[in-house]
Order: sequence, then C-alpha cells, then structure tokens
Amino acid sequence: MLRKTVYSLAALVAGVGAAFATGPATAQAATTPAAAPAAQKCVTDAKLVPSCGVLWGAAAGGFTNLPRDTEHKNWEKLSGRTATIFHTYHKGDEKFPTAAEIAMVRDPAKPRVLLLNWRVEYGSTWGNVAAGKLDARIDAFAARVKATMPEKFFLVLNHEPEDDVKPAAGSGMTAKDFAASYRHVIKRLKSKGLNNMINVVAYMGNEKWMAQSWWKDLYPGDDVVDWIGLDSYVSAEQNYYHAGVFADLLDRKAKGGEGFYSWATTKHASKPLMVAEWGAYHRIGQVVDKAKQFNSVLPELAKRPKVKAIVYFDTKKDLFGDRDISIDSAPSSLAAFRKLAASPKFNVQIKLK
Repeated sequence: MLRKTVYSLAALVAGVGAAFATGPATAQAATTPAAAPAAQKCVTDAKLVPSCGVLWGAAAGGFTNLPRDTEHKNWEKLSGRTATIFHTYHKGDEKFPTAAEIAMVRDPAKPRVLLLNWRVEYGSTWGNVAAGKLDARIDAFAARVKATMPEKFFLVLNHEPEDDVKPAAGSGMTAKDFAASYRHVIKRLKSKGLNNMINVVAYMGNEKWMAQSWWKDLYPGDDVVDWIGLDSYVSAEQNYYHAGVFADLLDRKAKGGEGFYSWATTKHASKPLMVAEWGAYHRIGQVVDKAKQFNSVLPELAKRPKVKAIVYFDTKKDLFGDRDISIDSAPSSLAAFRKLAASPKFNVQIKLK
C-alpha cells in the first residue's frame, strides 16, 4: 500500500504584511495499485504497414506438389503461430488468386493476407511487357481480382530480377527493361481500378549483383513501389556459402559496396522493408543446429525499424536440391524457432478492407 501525507495550509494575515503558518494534518489514504498500462495494439494501415511490431509470414512446402494452403496450415502448427502473410507463386496466364488462396484470406479464426508473386513476363520478355504486348494477360488478372477478392493483398512482380538480367541492348531483359515492365504493369492495373493491391519490388540482394553497374537501374520508382522486398538466406554451416546470422542476410555486400538494408533505407527512406523470403539452411544430410540463426532475429529487428515484415521460406530441399531450409531439421532448431515465433513482436492485426 502507498501512503500519502496531506498537508493543510492555513493562511493568517496580521498587521502589515502576511505571515503563513502550516499545521500538519496527516491521514492514511487507502489506494489500489495502479493498473498496468494496456499493451500497445499493433494494426496495419492503408498500405498494410503495421503501426508497431512486424508482420509474420511464410512460404511453406516449397518445391513440392502439395497444396500450398495445406502446407501453410501444417507449418503454422509446427511453428506455433499463425503466419499472417501467406506467400504463393504464379506465372504467366495462371488463374489466381485461387479459391484456396481466397479461403485463407477469409478464414474467420485466422485471417491472412496474400503475398502473390507473379512472373508477368513468363514466356516473353520484360521489354514486351513494357511495350504493352501482354496487356491482355494483365487485364485478365485485374478483372479476376475485382470479381473475386476485394481484400487487400501484396503483389510482387518477377521477384529476384537480378538473376534474369541480360545486359545486352535489345535483349528485352535489361535492368531498365525490368523497371519499365514493372511500371507498366502497376499503372495498367491501377487504370483498371485495382486499388486493393500493395506493390512490392523484391530483390535477391546478392552482393555480386549489387556490385553491377546496372543494379541501380532495376528500381521502378517510388511512385509505383509501396514496399521494398528482399529474398535472402544464410547458412547455419560454418565455412559454407553465406554462413552467418540474420544480420548477414540484410547487410552482405561486395567489396566497397553497400549492404541491402543500408541501400533501401537511405536511397528510399520512405519505403517499409519486407524480408519477403528468408531462411537458414544447411546441406542435406548434415545435422546442423540453426538456433544461432533463429536467436539472432529479434535483436536485429530491434535495431532495424524499417523492417516491417518477415516471411520464412520453408522447404526440405531447395531449388538446387542440396539444401535444407526447414525449421525442424533438428529438434534444437525447431525449439529456437518456436521461441522466436512466440514473440509478441509479431502480434499484428491486419486490416484487409
């Protein structure tokens, strides 16, 4: 209990001037402990940027033929948290968002936001997209979304474009062709009334590409980009390619170059940053503890306020068939990941309308 002493002040005026005398009158005041301040509520804004905290997401079941929604739900059970961002991949004339994807968005118990990855140029070139030669494909997507899904969603166009650049003039796949393609698609979709998309440009952020003279030409422009994304991984195996912790996947750079987080937050300071794919890997057949990598995430997020979303890419076998990026490749790894997933840092309420 707290005690307060209350003092009464008696004012006495006598003769010329004023004299003050105080007489203590103590009383014991019964009080109740102050209520603990309510936890800050983190919610997303018009561009799905959280007011506090970090959005948590996943791309589960990569490089398998299993349904992505099923794999996502299984991964949520394994990790111990709803993965609010549901990352899926599409190309060309595929018809999406699919019924299963929309059902994930509208799950009354666990609503999620789609992160739709689309290779618009599939089977063609960025140059042709920019020239309007694939407008029918773009318009069909716009009409499908308007007819089926009014909820907000993230849209990535041709993630990791660095790996596809062909610098030769006339290739239709130069860095400037990518930027022009991205601008054309976003402006075309907006002209069709697609106002519920949140645009993400997602890079590999690999140091060898960031050192190229054309790397800066990939950026489409702040007027058509809502978020800047990064797909980046670290090895949990010492002395293996890109060995490191969470900071390394954000900061790696070529000699004399600039790290991705530094580039994004200084050159485009108004844009939130999404780690649109991340993970810790080791070679298949190795028994490696990933706890160090998973335990490094929260301290780095605390130092990097521009990171507003992280999306884990989980697969037992990567594109090249020799790396395990799963969270449960060892019991200690899973325990560390579940501890990370339980952090209140990721308690963000999404507003999709």
